[in-house]
Amino acid sequence: EICKVWSGMSQHIYRQLLKKKAVDIGLGSFAVVPAHANVAEGKVLPVERPMFIMNKTLKMFYNLEGDETKIPEEIPVVQPDFEDIAAHTHFRHEIVEQCVQETLLYFAGALRENKEVEFTFR
Repeated sequence: EICKVWSGMSQHIYRQLLKKKAVDIGLGSFAVVPAHANVAEGKVLPVERPMFIMNKTLKMFYNLEGDETKIPEEIPVVQPDFEDIAAHTHFRHEIVEQCVQETLLYFAGALRENKEVEFTFR
């Protein structure tokens, strides 16, 4: 069940990123942000980079370090649409929402205990 729900969640996030929206999942946001790629002879090419930007409060609480990447103001930030995810995964939206929340709590607990956690999305 968890794999199907998170597969649906990653597809939902992907669809929102294609619409130039960021998705806030509580611990942080998935967004496509402007960046620069170095190319031949010192030239710079503007690109867009998909990122997960951890919530600032969470970073401070767990004393985590990282870039201070910010989501540009022109990019709207939306919450996950559990109804939409449920429709694509064939689970009730309550089950989808509970599964996502429990996974995020597990992730926060792993951070608290300094464990390495890896989420892989297609």
